[in-house]
Amino acid sequence: MSWTASRTVPSVGRVFTTAALLAAASGLALGLGLIVAIGAQNAFVLRQGLRLEHVAAVVAVCALSDLALIVAGVAGAGTVLTRLPWLVPVVCFAGAAFLLGYGALAARRAARPGALLGEATGAGVGLAATVGTCLALTWLNPHVYLDTVVLLGSTASTYDEQRWAFATGAGIGSVVWFTALGFGARLLRPVFARPAAWRVLDAGIAVVMTALAVSLVLRGVAEA
Repeated sequence: MSWTASRTVPSVGRVFTTAALLAAASGLALGLGLIVAIGAQNAFVLRQGLRLEHVAAVVAVCALSDLALIVAGVAGAGTVLTRLPWLVPVVCFAGAAFLLGYGALAARRAARPGALLGEATGAGVGLAATVGTCLALTWLNPHVYLDTVVLLGSTASTYDEQRWAFATGAGIGSVVWFTALGFGARLLRPVFARPAAWRVLDAGIAVVMTALAVSLVLRGVAEA
């Protein structure tokens, strides 16, 4: 009987450990699925990584912001958006205006090879301005709240007592992704030694920002 008890306790511990690991793996998969996509934040991190400009600060801002949003979502902050339906279109329209402005700047860079040459060779932007832009692209983007806070938070709630293990997995995914994107972008620098490559990148960023802005406007109209 004592032999059976000694076998049972470790077994229960393994069950709980396995449940936590499965929850963490699910959080990792969903977290990566939400952030590994062409978007405003990723485009900015990629561009800073290519320019080798304030990369550590940009990666830190993105990762810490994502972690804060994940914690907020798992803690139940996503219910704010569901209880205040008028807030969704307001956030969508504000985010669309910002993305359109940033897209216009990217389009202007793509149309001016001279400016691209200067940026590619190191005429940089200050740390405060870079961090400010990164914060704006993160916190003024409604997709962050609708996806990370609402979707990820609601999914985490299905894991009950393992929801924080789920959040841990999602957080690990964010840190790994932004670190790899920011510091790994330098491997593409030989390609972007040519102004034409910067033109293509900025043109692509302009298209992505505009498309995101249009989608936000449509969503805001639908929610209004």
